[in-house]
Formats: sequence, C-alpha cells, structure tokens
Amino acid sequence: MQVNEIRSDTSTAAQNKIKDKRALPWTVIVYDDPINLMQYVTMVFKKVFGYSEEKATVLMRQVHEKGRSLVWSGEKEKAEFYVQQLHSFQLKASLEQES
Repeated sequence: MQVNEIRSDTSTAAQNKIKDKRALPWTVIVYDDPINLMQYVTMVFKKVFGYSEEKATVLMRQVHEKGRSLVWSGEKEKAEFYVQQLHSFQLKASLEQES
C-alpha cells in the first residue's frame, strides 16, 4: 500500500466518522427549577410538543423527581426551535447531541 492510499483511507474514515456524528439525533433536555409549578410544566409540554396529558405528566414528573428529562429527540433545527419555545415559557432547557 502506498502512502497516498493510506492517507486516503484515513481521510475517508475520518469523513465517515464526522458524517456519523452529524447523523446522531439531538435531544431537548428540560431541567427542574424552583419557580414553575408542575401543572404549568405539563401544560407547556402539551402546548409545545402536542403531547397527551399522560405523556406530558410523565415527563414533568421526571423533571421534578430526577432534576431533568429528555423530552424530545430528532433533527438539530427542530430541537433548536423547541428549546427556543421552552425558553419563551421560562423553562430551563438545553440541546445536546446523543453520543
């Protein structure tokens, strides 16, 4: 194998790793805070994500009891939009890429 072939293989492997990383879903995390009431958080989840009362309540309980909850996962642009919406409702939220 020649040096150029080795570099090409290494470069291709690095590019594939970058593509794989970009393909990983992004997650929206909501964190507990001492201000917002549980009923309010449930209402926000229903309004922002269109979740049922049951699903929104389960996620709200995770936030309340565990301090955080992964509330949505998918493409980056939509995750950014959801985080922005959650912030507009005064919820602590962040965006993370799954590893």
